[in-house]
Amino acid sequence: MTVSALSDRVLAESANLLAPSLHPARRVIELRRGGRALGGSYLYEGDALITGWHSHEVHQIEYAIGGVVEVETASAHYLLPPQQAAWIPAGLEHQATMNPDVRTVAVMFDPELVADGGDRARILAVSPLIREMMIYALRWPIDRAQGDAVSDAFFRTLANLVSEALDHEAPLSLPTSGNPIVAAAMAYTKEHLESVTASEVGRAVSVSERTLRRLFQETLGLPWRTYLLHARMLRAMALLAAPGHSVQETSMTVGFDSLSAFTRAFTQFCGETPSTYRKRVRGTRV
Repeated sequence: MTVSALSDRVLAESANLLAPSLHPARRVIELRRGGRALGGSYLYEGDALITGWHSHEVHQIEYAIGGVVEVETASAHYLLPPQQAAWIPAGLEHQATMNPDVRTVAVMFDPELVADGGDRARILAVSPLIREMMIYALRWPIDRAQGDAVSDAFFRTLANLVSEALDHEAPLSLPTSGNPIVAAAMAYTKEHLESVTASEVGRAVSVSERTLRRLFQETLGLPWRTYLLHARMLRAMALLAAPGHSVQETSMTVGFDSLSAFTRAFTQFCGETPSTYRKRVRGTRV
């Protein structure tokens, strides 16, 4: 297990000792550990892990080499499949779920390198240049004592490229809600993607189907059926990126009656067919 994986596991164990409602002051994890480098990186190779809620003193971009990472913030639940990167600005409270067999490269930037990092997470399609630079950055760990002229220049250049990429985020997120009924309905929907209906969700959360649809529209700004479709597509992307799932099996698992209907929906959502996506993301290696 890498040093970063060990740190995340310690974080997870300590952060999960207290329930979120009893833990208003969530931890700020200083990834530089007292160092003063402008930028740095780490490679995560570990078991399945939920980090617990926390924030960092630096901006972070995390690239999924293999496996799938999920990032949750107060406003959205993001999926990070292979060949995508998650941007997490400094100070943003978040929780990451590392699914089994995940492997990621993370690069951190001092806030001065990306002045307009924003206040929310974003999922970015990574260009070949950014990908190669992130992998090259592994020679400079984030927790080293200080930077030098070469590494500082490198991370300034990469930060400029990432800043441009922030304008082109990918729609790989699901909304969250503070409304307890809507939150429960979303959780039930995600747990029953194979055959869920609006009437079943309504019964599960003790409201009528009409009320359910109205609450989704009022609180999330989108119909329940659109939420269902997006949840199915994100789940399908995660399954296709993992070993052992065929396109046909994935289609059935996320609730499509026919492979052709699944292919049309997936292509419209992702811009490529399930087979093309599966081949591309599984071929990603470092």
